[in-house]
Amino acid sequence: MRSPPYDAIVIGVGGMGSAAVYHLAKGGARVLGLERFDIPHPFGSSHGLTRIIRLAYSEGSHYVPLLREAYRLWRELEGLSGESILRVTGGLDIGPPSGGIVQGSLKSCTEHGLPFEELDAGEVNRRFPGYELPTEMGAIHQPDAGYLHSETAIAVHAAAARSLGAEIATGVRVRRWERVPGGVRVETADAHYEARKLVITAGSWAGELLPALRPMCRPVRQVMLWTDPLDPPVFAPERFPVFVMESDLGNFYGFPDNRGEGFKIGKFHHLRQEVPDPDAMDRECHPEDEAVLREGIEAFFPGANGPTRRMTACMFTNSPDGHFILDRHPDDENVFVAAGFSGHGFKFCGVVGRIMADFALERPPRWDLRPFGLKHHRPPRVAHAPPDSEGVA
Repeated sequence: MRSPPYDAIVIGVGGMGSAAVYHLAKGGARVLGLERFDIPHPFGSSHGLTRIIRLAYSEGSHYVPLLREAYRLWRELEGLSGESILRVTGGLDIGPPSGGIVQGSLKSCTEHGLPFEELDAGEVNRRFPGYELPTEMGAIHQPDAGYLHSETAIAVHAAAARSLGAEIATGVRVRRWERVPGGVRVETADAHYEARKLVITAGSWAGELLPALRPMCRPVRQVMLWTDPLDPPVFAPERFPVFVMESDLGNFYGFPDNRGEGFKIGKFHHLRQEVPDPDAMDRECHPEDEAVLREGIEAFFPGANGPTRRMTACMFTNSPDGHFILDRHPDDENVFVAAGFSGHGFKFCGVVGRIMADFALERPPRWDLRPFGLKHHRPPRVAHAPPDSEGVA
């Protein structure tokens, strides 16, 4: 079966891919999205109900211009759909005052003129009684932070793309792609499709579609835990800001009790379990998974240390330096990739989708994307990797 050519094909219609399909369709492209699972689905990096969004960015102040656009695009998507996607609670970047999270957050705020407060542990505990920080900690409070309803956001992006004429096929496994004159061909088990441009937003499966990315996109297993707070009112969104935290026990992140779903916590790097095959990741949650998260709750949020509501496993796909990969394929001018989001990417979905659309539609970039280029991540030999690959979407 041969289908008519498309302007662009997007492989992987999760957080980034659904936004890319939408922005391509919004730009007038004839676009096809191919998703191996459903929309949304619980097998990648974007499920688990919520994801943090924040402007005070300890990962690097160069993200702030992208974040400002991300906020604008999320609000635009809410207006288009009528769905509630972004909830502002304020946010706390917590840790030793001289540590990376506090100092990185402070740098972002001062460089970009963001409103913020620098708080000691006692002030945090008084103002936000769900927190019990030790005296050696401090925090940057930035009032614009909050969380996104991640699964809703994916569904809304996909629906908006379809309303603009995009085609999206689910339950479709991509077997390979290859160059053809004037573009690329993508082969599935039942069909092949041709397009001028190819966008790969396949998350933890990106390395299977682009073997050159395997050293730079390493999936790791993560677990999220929800508990029933012992003191529910202090964990309500109105009283409990989202947080990222650097501590002697590791780096944690968490959320208020969203819509009665429970207090939510995760730990960056969790048990440091790399996932050689994303299809074979252990998706069961075990006592040792809960124990590492309970340690953080007991130490810093004892009022949330109630019964377990649920746990779920997901994958982060880590780049070598923790920064995103947003670039053209080194050997094919018609292929673009967004990958390696390293556990802090979801908040950028709208703006990454716009960037991928700009690439594919040959529009000039709106932001400085040099920090996200492949040359900042890859060993020299990657430039000569073959353009074809076997893989999944």
